[in-house]
Amino acid sequence: MNMKRFASLSLVAFAPLMLAACGDDATGGAAASGEPLPVVAAPAGTSWSQKVATTEEGGYLVGNPDAPLKLVEYGSLTCPACARFAGEGMEPLLANYVNSGRVSFEFRSFLIHGPLDLALTRLIGCSNPEAALPLADQVWANLQPIQERAYANQAALESVNALPANQRFVQFGALTGLYEFFAARGISEDQARTCMADFASLEKLSKISEGYATEDGINQTPTFLLNGQKLDAGSWAQLEPLLQRAGAR
Repeated sequence: MNMKRFASLSLVAFAPLMLAACGDDATGGAAASGEPLPVVAAPAGTSWSQKVATTEEGGYLVGNPDAPLKLVEYGSLTCPACARFAGEGMEPLLANYVNSGRVSFEFRSFLIHGPLDLALTRLIGCSNPEAALPLADQVWANLQPIQERAYANQAALESVNALPANQRFVQFGALTGLYEFFAARGISEDQARTCMADFASLEKLSKISEGYATEDGINQTPTFLLNGQKLDAGSWAQLEPLLQRAGAR
């Protein structure tokens, strides 16, 4: 599926959109070294990991918005390497680094596998911002059955293109079992169908993701940036020492 076709949100030839590779090979530079940074206390009665906001770049920012170390992940909800990072790294990242106030974490969903990535990204954003990353973690934890169901009936998926544009993803969600999956996690089917019928929001997500490739130069997931610099890290084992070297220790 080429970029022009994907930008129009067609479901023809439902196949991976290889804007970027999915893998955990390290790319980019190493984090700068720095002195240990002081802990920044969260507002009374809260923790920094409870503070979540959307960003102009289309991401979800968790933690102290003024943290001296700003970590960004460009990840895909259909990327096994991203799923491994979430399973191994999300808990210690939030508990030991974001909650210290020294590190903020922003997740940006890069749509490397076309309509399925787009539908999942829309649905994790169908509730409040605080729900998005826990829902993403649930997607990653169940990635194989989600993908098996989604790719099971190519003919039915291709037939969706005969529908009006604002109905394609509504039907796509039904065919791929996504409504049942998210209903079990707090997003009702009515709520999910309403989100999937919001063609303008789907188109906006698509355009934002195009910008990750064409403007930000991202060509692999997961890709991590620390204070704007690409890191030599594709896994939690590679990333944690770089955070510590930069001062989160």
